[in-house]
Amino acid sequence: MLQDLHSHTYYSFCGADTPEQVVEAAINGGIELLGITDHHYGIGNARIDVYLSNSDQIKEDYGRTLQRYYDHINLIKEKYADKINVLRGIEICTVNQGRLPLPETADISFFDYCLIENLDHKGNTITNGDLFSFADRCGCPCGIAHTNMFAFIESIGEKPLDYFTKMAEKNIFWEMNVNLDTIHKGNVHGYMLKFFEDEQQQEIIRKSGVRLSIGFDGHRVYDYKPERIKDYCRRVTDMGIKLAFEE
Repeated sequence: MLQDLHSHTYYSFCGADTPEQVVEAAINGGIELLGITDHHYGIGNARIDVYLSNSDQIKEDYGRTLQRYYDHINLIKEKYADKINVLRGIEICTVNQGRLPLPETADISFFDYCLIENLDHKGNTITNGDLFSFADRCGCPCGIAHTNMFAFIESIGEKPLDYFTKMAEKNIFWEMNVNLDTIHKGNVHGYMLKFFEDEQQQEIIRKSGVRLSIGFDGHRVYDYKPERIKDYCRRVTDMGIKLAFEE
């Protein structure tokens, strides 16, 4: 399966393109499964000026803005159904600062999945380092975005095989973020490069049964590199590891 489960549209404050432009770039690149995963605070706060204001009104509107976003992406899914499978995702920032964190009352269980970021953040987060409780709170399939999971697991004193096995049991996948674009200043993730070179890490993932995903984390369609995405999808498959949402 040629998949990209991490993409951003203009709903993210850092994104630039319409959902249609993002989907069409994926179609033209030969991607079979695309997840649109805009930042929840971009969706929920709706406008950057509202996000930066001191108004509490947004807390009352959060559920409606999440639903409007979902409905829009669902229309996009239906529009392109004969060309690509689009998943209705959302990326959750867990840094507990200002208006960044997801409100406790916000329901995201109706999304196809969410990407959880900042799991390994050294400061205050709404997960408090407890992935499994937070995943239960989300109520939908979860993936861990751009995180060195082996380093994180070591930092909390757990055994990688045991931790990844529990992730598999909880239907939590691990993202291989393969971004190579201007918004990230051409940087690549070291954990991802190491994983594709480290046979011991690969064997742990195979034994655990946890699934991997490939995500470009795109923010500009002119930066999109579908051949890079497809190459890494094939590498995972060749390792005998299943990709997220693969049957």
